[in-house]
Amino acid sequence: MFDTLSDRLAATFKNLRGKGRLSEADIDATAREIRIALLEADVALPVVRSFIKEIKERARGAEVSRALNPAQQVIKIVNEELIGILGGETRRLRFAKTPPTVIMLAGLQGAGKTTLAGKLGRWLKGQGHSPLLVACDLQRPNAVNQLGVVAERAGVAIYAPEPGNGVGDPVAVARDSIAHAREKQYDVVIVDTAGRLGIDEELMRQAADIRDAVSPDEILFVVDAMIGQDAVTTAEAFRDGVGFDGVVLSKLDGDARGGAALSIARVTGRQIMFASNGEQLDDFDAFHPDRMASRILGMGDVLSLIEKAEQTFSRQEAERMAEKLAKGPKEFTLDDFLSQMEQVRKMGSLSKLLGMMPGMGQMRDQINNLDEREVDRTAAIIKSMTPAERDDPKIINGSRRARIARGSGVDVSAVKNLVERFFEARKMMSRMAQGGGMPGMPGMPGMPGAGGGTKKRGKPQKKGKGKRRSGNPMKRQEEERAEAARREGAGSPFGIPGADGDPASFELPKEFRDMLPPGR
Repeated sequence: MFDTLSDRLAATFKNLRGKGRLSEADIDATAREIRIALLEADVALPVVRSFIKEIKERARGAEVSRALNPAQQVIKIVNEELIGILGGETRRLRFAKTPPTVIMLAGLQGAGKTTLAGKLGRWLKGQGHSPLLVACDLQRPNAVNQLGVVAERAGVAIYAPEPGNGVGDPVAVARDSIAHAREKQYDVVIVDTAGRLGIDEELMRQAADIRDAVSPDEILFVVDAMIGQDAVTTAEAFRDGVGFDGVVLSKLDGDARGGAALSIARVTGRQIMFASNGEQLDDFDAFHPDRMASRILGMGDVLSLIEKAEQTFSRQEAERMAEKLAKGPKEFTLDDFLSQMEQVRKMGSLSKLLGMMPGMGQMRDQINNLDEREVDRTAAIIKSMTPAERDDPKIINGSRRARIARGSGVDVSAVKNLVERFFEARKMMSRMAQGGGMPGMPGMPGMPGAGGGTKKRGKPQKKGKGKRRSGNPMKRQEEERAEAARREGAGSPFGIPGADGDPASFELPKEFRDMLPPGR
């Protein structure tokens, strides 16, 4: 969503690099380019004006004029102001002192409330809670059935006493769900309410009645991040009519310009709490303004990547794998390689994972064109091998490659390439596990060229001829005296003639001694 904005900002900052000092013209030109980039991203005009004003004031201040690298300081200012626009600090859910905690979802029809209810339920379940989804959207056709399917996929419970499709009282369902949750000991109740195609009096009245019936601890306004400035207008209407505590952005993986995300927190005064960035139930997480700002500026999101890895990878499995690699390359088999590959696949889309790494914005086209099915093809090749072949791929000859290729539906060359890449990766991973560092990195311990490495020794150099002495006896005598004086000076650790290698016997000249404080 923020690709266009990121590209424009990157081009703007590129013009600043290499300048030891920023003039007023440089600051004005940079501010102008940032203003155009934000307006093209459909950010609200009042937000753009205040943003540019803050940047220009800070860029003209001492933090930039006295900086060793003014361009980096400007990027730092833009990053901090972006974090402010996106809400500042991460906003966490407020849980009730006495369960259940009631979370009410509100928003227009089509914003993705029902799907988001399942995502939020699954996320809370992963946090150790026992959520209950409540079907209060009784107007939209099959809304209750949809919530039931989503709840089943998310592995959470649902309370749906009414069939929906225009039948039932949503206020009564919401009120009864609290008693049901207490009876069944659910600690979080997520109320999915009805929406409309636009703001109207009936929608506001029903949402207000449900709010009064259940007294929610959190009212989350679900907004489609792809609808641009209408999202801000709708949010303001809900804030004034019903009220809400936080914002949830859905469809953040779309290709819209993203202005709603950059505007809604500043305009409404309510922070973005969650973001949905995909169609899968796992494509949902807490919204971190600092991480989103970092991604917009092309600096990646390493913290989110680490969190995903911690949620997916088992610590015991990681330690076991590290021990195997430390013993030697042959301990790491294709079964282990397949296991690691499947663990990475559980973290989500490879293109999204690569997009979180710093500097990957320059490879966006290659990442977007990444074939996710390549992982499946690799897994099929490995699973077509016998246990003996997975343990020792060196036994895979031509006939075995042909059999594996037929079993996995690929060319023979694909099997050969996989085995060769596996040997290279195994060697590199084993070397890193043993503390050798990355292959091909000169100057690192254990690496070629670092001393004690595996660098091949070249041919010994021939000794050069000694210094020729003059044939003139008088001139040769002078040369010998000069050489003796040099040898005498070389005995001192400071190279000072006559010091005899003892620093204590050395004295500074009188001019220097007079400059020292008394007693020195």
